[in-house]
Amino acid sequence: MRRRRLVSLCLAFFCTMLVTVSCGGSSSSDTATDTAADEAPAIVIGYSNWAGWWPWAIAEQEGLFAANGVNVEMRWFDGYLESMEAFAAGQLDGNGQTLNDTISFAADAANGEVAVLVNDNSAGNDKVIVTEDINSLADLVGKEVAAEEGVVGDFLLSLALEEEGFSRDDVEIVPLETGAAAAAFAAGQTDAVAAFPPYWLTALEREGSKELLTSSEFPGAIPDLLVMSQTMVDERPDDVQAIVKTWFDTLAYMEENPEKSDEIMAARADVTIEELQLLKDGTRIFTLEEILEAVSEGEGMKHMPYAAVQMADFMVGVGFIPEAPELAPILDDQFVKALAAE
Repeated sequence: MRRRRLVSLCLAFFCTMLVTVSCGGSSSSDTATDTAADEAPAIVIGYSNWAGWWPWAIAEQEGLFAANGVNVEMRWFDGYLESMEAFAAGQLDGNGQTLNDTISFAADAANGEVAVLVNDNSAGNDKVIVTEDINSLADLVGKEVAAEEGVVGDFLLSLALEEEGFSRDDVEIVPLETGAAAAAFAAGQTDAVAAFPPYWLTALEREGSKELLTSSEFPGAIPDLLVMSQTMVDERPDDVQAIVKTWFDTLAYMEENPEKSDEIMAARADVTIEELQLLKDGTRIFTLEEILEAVSEGEGMKHMPYAAVQMADFMVGVGFIPEAPELAPILDDQFVKALAAE
């Protein structure tokens, strides 16, 4: 996972550990740091079943948050939507979620929502699955597509149709929650389905079904993020900075301990090691340099300020949200830039 930067981070981490041990491991400054982390109210961050967020389980289990002096509780949600609803209601201090979903919830979130870190891009894990007789987007025109309206699969499908000179109106969207959409397609009730994992595994159980397109064809279209509340960014910025640093320490740990890391993530996600590898392959974890590019201004979906406008326009256009929120406050690059400056 992007060795040059991560190796340097890893070396810095272990050098820090060496200094700690050589100093006896119980200095007053160490004790003060540990005590501060223990006494501060826990920052509660939600996450759910997406390969780009599984590494947070490693950070928690291996004590990497505490190593950075921050008290974090990772809260697992079996349902992604449930995590977003809890965050918007002010029941969480942060959450793992996509850019388009952050735009969807930001306007009504109790404490505001701010993307502080890009974990990854979907690089094949979001798919449109079709019946065996459909071999192109032209073949899909006029057919029924089960999809959860306004979310990533719907957006991916719309991008693909537009690229081929069609529009979303050229297919018949059957609006269903993603799990129900995959089940409907598997049962032969629709001609196609737009889905994220693990639901496309269900869709592919239908005889003759196959991939028509995936997110790998649209780099930058589906960025997955760590989103913190505006309240947390305003009141505890040093802790948010420590959490961002912990992410990179976690990636360094994974480089050094791949087997143990896979075991932790597979157990958290309740998948086999083989399934874990399959889903990891469709997720592109970002380096710090790639994150800096993603948060910068520029033309094209690889740049989140540009992508956010496209996503907001799409969601307003399909009636998923009444109007676009102010987008600039949603994207906060101060923490990744501070880490890069170190």
